[in-house]
Amino acid sequence: MEAFKTLILIVNIFAALSVIVLVLMQQGKGADAGAAFGSGSAQGVFGAAGNANFLSRSTAIAATVFFVTCLALGYISTHRHSGLDFSNVKPKQQVVVPAATPASTPAVPAKPAQKPLIPE
Repeated sequence: MEAFKTLILIVNIFAALSVIVLVLMQQGKGADAGAAFGSGSAQGVFGAAGNANFLSRSTAIAATVFFVTCLALGYISTHRHSGLDFSNVKPKQQVVVPAATPASTPAVPAKPAQKPLIPE
C-alpha cells in the first residue's frame, strides 16, 4: 500500500509541475495584438491556432490528473487500516513488589523533636 501511495504522490507532483509550466507557457488574450506589430512571431511550432488549442488541452488533462491524484491521496490517508500491529512491542519487565512490612514497624519514621521557633 505504501508503494501505491508513493506512486500516486509522484504522479501528483509531476501533474502539479506540468500545470504550472503549461499555464506559464500560454499566451494571454492580448498577445496576438503585440505580435501583429512585429514584436514577435504569432505562430509557434503548432501553428497559430494549434498552439493555444494544444496547450489548453494539455493543461486541462494535467489539471484533471492533479485533481484525481489529490482525491486519491486524501482517500488513502483517511481510510488507513486501523488494525494495531504489536509484533515489534516488547513485553514489559515484571515489577517485583516487596512483601508487606509487619504491623509492629511503622511505615513512616517518626519525626525528630523540633526546637521551638520562638526563643523562650
